[in-house]
Amino acid sequence: MPLGGHVVRSGARLAVDRSVPGLIVKIGSYPLHHGGVGAIRTLGRLGVPMYAVTEDRWTPAAASRYLRGRFVWPTTGREDPERLVAGLLRIGRRIGRPTLLIPTDEEAAVLTAEHAEALAGSFLFPRPAPGLPRRLASKQGLHELCTAHGVPSPAAVFPGSYADIEAYAGRARFPVVAKNREAFVRRARPAVTGTTRIAGPQQLLDLARDWGPRPGVILQEYLPREHAEDWVVHGCFAADGAPLALFTGVKVRSWPPHAGMTACAHVADNPELAKMSARFIRRIGFTGIADLDWRFDRRDGRYKLLDFNPRMGAQFRLFENTAGVDVVRAQHLALTGRTVPEGAQRTGHRFVVENVDLPARWAYRRSGRRPPHVPAPAAGTELAWFAGDDPLPFLTMLARSAGPGARHLMQLRRAGRRAGAQAPIEQGEGPN
Repeated sequence: MPLGGHVVRSGARLAVDRSVPGLIVKIGSYPLHHGGVGAIRTLGRLGVPMYAVTEDRWTPAAASRYLRGRFVWPTTGREDPERLVAGLLRIGRRIGRPTLLIPTDEEAAVLTAEHAEALAGSFLFPRPAPGLPRRLASKQGLHELCTAHGVPSPAAVFPGSYADIEAYAGRARFPVVAKNREAFVRRARPAVTGTTRIAGPQQLLDLARDWGPRPGVILQEYLPREHAEDWVVHGCFAADGAPLALFTGVKVRSWPPHAGMTACAHVADNPELAKMSARFIRRIGFTGIADLDWRFDRRDGRYKLLDFNPRMGAQFRLFENTAGVDVVRAQHLALTGRTVPEGAQRTGHRFVVENVDLPARWAYRRSGRRPPHVPAPAAGTELAWFAGDDPLPFLTMLARSAGPGARHLMQLRRAGRRAGAQAPIEQGEGPN
């Protein structure tokens, strides 16, 4: 099957309501976001009118043939929520009919949940408890939910002062991982850039001197990559927590190496992990689309939940069932009162993000380390950017990657060379 070719025909028989448009909503500047392009294509191919919030007129999403209209609205993530809600309502009035909201980042997902009453007249979206998406997006909030519901997660502490860090440095088993405690690091100066592996006590103490009197970090157990497998779970869940679509796969390569955004992933059936994820989501009362990152720790044989993104994941087009349903299509069907067809997840497929998988391949080969779990050769490949029926987003991505983007790529490659020691091991442009 040709690369990217199977997606044109998939879902052709789905009985979608074409009178209900979709709107891609993002907060902050990350123009090279393949997830938004994937959402525009997956509903646009079914005849659903698609709109998008874009940073400017020349983003890959804005170039898609399946986009009915774009709303150029640069945001930083530091705006008052009331201003963002007012902007969304203006967009809703311009579209002129109830529209499915499709957030591509945590800020947009949280904004929608916390201002649901104001947005409900113009938009369709799932209705979890208003504070739940913010709690799930927070490292501390997620850790607390895992503890409360018996879900394994890496051991973690949340220091409240430099003295707490000094005490932890004296008893911790290194290396450890430092992450920002809250998801919305654009609203304030982040303590760390992405996820940072810390080799020893002195390095921790040196870094912590810049974290201020109330460190906004989580210090977490490091799960060695040589003893771990990275798994992803994507699902769409009804108001009662029942899965409308549920998929499992393996992250084969990421960028920067061994952490960060997905560069290549494969579909892989994992009934145990699917059951764990569905049970957790039902217990916490989440509804809507979710993207979960799990790490299988070979040392104790347990899956540990690392991240819970309460929105569509950028690599969601890896997954589709035999009825042509992915999580975005499932959400549109469910919220427009249509039946979501059941089906097994398609097997043997992989997903490749062309612009980041190239440096990822180079870095993995240079390190000589391969992921412990590499599926059999894929039966078909879904490319994040290129599609024969919609080539302009790919060309726009290439054009935007030139010039300043090329310098950015060189910086990422240098980061990849350092990723085995003290450099940040998770970073990227925009949501994963």
